[in-house]
Amino acid sequence: MTKGPPARILIIAGSDSGGGAGIQADIKTVTMLGGHAMTAVTAITAQNTLGVDAVHMVPTQIVIDQISAVVSDIGVDAVKIGMIGNADTAHAVADSLADISCPIIFDPVMVATSGALLADANTISAFERLMRRATLTTPNLPELEALGGKDALRDRGFSLLIKGGHADGDDIIDTLHLAQGQNESWSDARIQTRNTHGTGCTLASAIATGLGQGMEIVPAIERARLFVRLALRDAPGFGQGHGPMGHQSVREDAMGAAPSLNHVTVGCRDYVASVNFYKALGLELIVDSPSNGYARFEAPNGVTFSIHRSDDIATTTIVYFENKRLDAWVTELASQGFAFEQLPQNESWGWREARLLDPAGNIVCLYMAGEKRRYPDWRI
Repeated sequence: MTKGPPARILIIAGSDSGGGAGIQADIKTVTMLGGHAMTAVTAITAQNTLGVDAVHMVPTQIVIDQISAVVSDIGVDAVKIGMIGNADTAHAVADSLADISCPIIFDPVMVATSGALLADANTISAFERLMRRATLTTPNLPELEALGGKDALRDRGFSLLIKGGHADGDDIIDTLHLAQGQNESWSDARIQTRNTHGTGCTLASAIATGLGQGMEIVPAIERARLFVRLALRDAPGFGQGHGPMGHQSVREDAMGAAPSLNHVTVGCRDYVASVNFYKALGLELIVDSPSNGYARFEAPNGVTFSIHRSDDIATTTIVYFENKRLDAWVTELASQGFAFEQLPQNESWGWREARLLDPAGNIVCLYMAGEKRRYPDWRI
C-alpha cells in the first residue's frame, strides 16, 4: 500500500491473549495499513472476549530495554502508547521518549471493554507526563472524565481526540481539539454489534501509522475511523462476549491515500442472465435491485462491480476511481484544464461523485464512498 520503506511504528502496550485488543490489534492494524510494527510489551494478560482473568506486569526496565533496542537499530517514525500498567513504567516511558522526535499517539487505556481495571490511580496520575509528550491523546468518555475532563485538559494545552462511543444515541460523534485551536468533529451511525473489543487500540494505532507515513492529522484520523468501521463490519463473531474485530478483512483500496480503481459499472440487457453469469464467476451479489435493473457484486479482494440494465450499452459503462480527498482532487484537476461533466455532488445512494470523459469518450467517475461502497444501506 505504500511506496518505499514502510513507516516504522513502535507500539508500547500490553498483550491480549485473545487477539482482539492490545499489542495484537495494534500489529494487525499497522500491518494492514502498510506499516512495520515494532513492540515494547508492558504487560501480559490472560483474557478472552468475556474478560481479563490475569495480568502479569513486565518489569519496567525490560519495557525500556525493548524501546531502546528497536529505536537504536531500526529507528521509529511514530509511536503508539496503549496500556502502561503502573506509574513507574509510565514515568520511565516518558523519560525514554524525551529525545525521540516523531509523532506520538497516546491511548490512555484504563478499563478493558469487559470492564476489567487496567490502570490504578497512581498510573492515571502519571499519564500527565505522557499526555504532555504526545502529539494526540485519544480518550473515550469515561477515560476523559478520569483524566479531569475536556476543559481541564485543554487548559493544560493537550491535543485531544475525544471518542464518543460511550455516549447514548444512534450516532457516534468523535471530536478533535488541537492545542493550536483547531477543532473538527465526525459523526457516523452506530454499528450495532457486540464485536467491539479493541476499537480504541485500533484507532490509535491507525492514526499513528498515518502520521508515521507523513499524513496530516485530520486525514490520518479520517482514514483511521474508516478502518475501525470496516473492521467492525467484518468482525468474525468469535467468542461469547465482546468479540474481536475483523482487521484482516479490511481491504487496502479503502485505505490508500492515492486514487484507487475499485469499481466498474457495465451495461446489460438481460438482468437475470447477467446476475447469474457473474455469480457463476464467483462474485458475491451484495445489491440486488431488479426493479431498477441494478446489481452490485463484490470480488474476494474487496473490489466491487455492478451491472445496470440499459438499451444503450455503450453509455452505461463507467470506470470509478475513489479518492478520500475528492473535492481537493477535482479542484486540482480542474486547474490543470480537465473539463468535468459533473462537479462533486452527493448522490442519493451515499456516494459523492464527479464525472468527466476520457479522450475516447469513456465515462470516468471520481468519487468518495468509504464504507458505503462495500456496505451500502441496502446491502443484502
